[in-house]
Formats: sequence, structure tokens, C-alpha cells
Amino acid sequence: MFIPRRKIRSAAAAATMAAALIGIGAGAAGAAGWPPLQEGGHLYVGSNGTGTVMVVDLDDLGTCHTPSKASLSVQIVSGSSSVVVYSGAGCTGASWASGSLAQSNLPWAALSYRVVPA
Repeated sequence: MFIPRRKIRSAAAAATMAAALIGIGAGAAGAAGWPPLQEGGHLYVGSNGTGTVMVVDLDDLGTCHTPSKASLSVQIVSGSSSVVVYSGAGCTGASWASGSLAQSNLPWAALSYRVVPA
């Protein structure tokens, strides 16, 4: 039976994402304060995924967002998008990119962000 390469690549990508989620979930289980992994993008006002959460629209590529509160941590679970956070409002200042599968405290208080392709 012939299986198209596209289906094989899709299955391989799904298996890789599942393995990565299991690995991060196992590693994050002992991390104090982190909420369970969930698909999508989330910025937190507190460190370790605590405090007020802002849901990031991962389909809104390229638009600069300046929320009313600074973010100190991020959780991204996506196969196609990542988030770049900035130290200044209006996507100015120093930048830091999350990657498409991340759970991390930010190196500084992020005042703005932009969704980019992974």
C-alpha cells in the first residue's frame, strides 16, 4: 500500500510534538507554580506562570501588542508560532524569542510582544 509523503510528514510531526509535550510536562511537574501545559500562548504577570494570565492569539502574526500589565513569564505550546517579547512598549527595546514550545521566566519585565512564525 502506498502512503503519500505528506501523510508521513504529518504523522511524524504529530509524534514529535506529542513526545516534546510529554517531555516538557514531565520536567515541569516539579516546577513550583507552573500551571499545566495547555495548547496556545499565555503570558503571565508573575514569575513561574503565576498571576494574571493574558491569552496570546497565535494566529495574529506580526501585530505589536502592548498590554496594560508587564509580563514576567510565558508558556507557548504551538507547532507553528512563537512569541517575541520586548522590554519596551510598542515592540521596542531588547527582545527575547520564546520558540514554539516553551515555558519560561522572562529575562526582564516584557512590556510588549509580537507573534511570529516558528
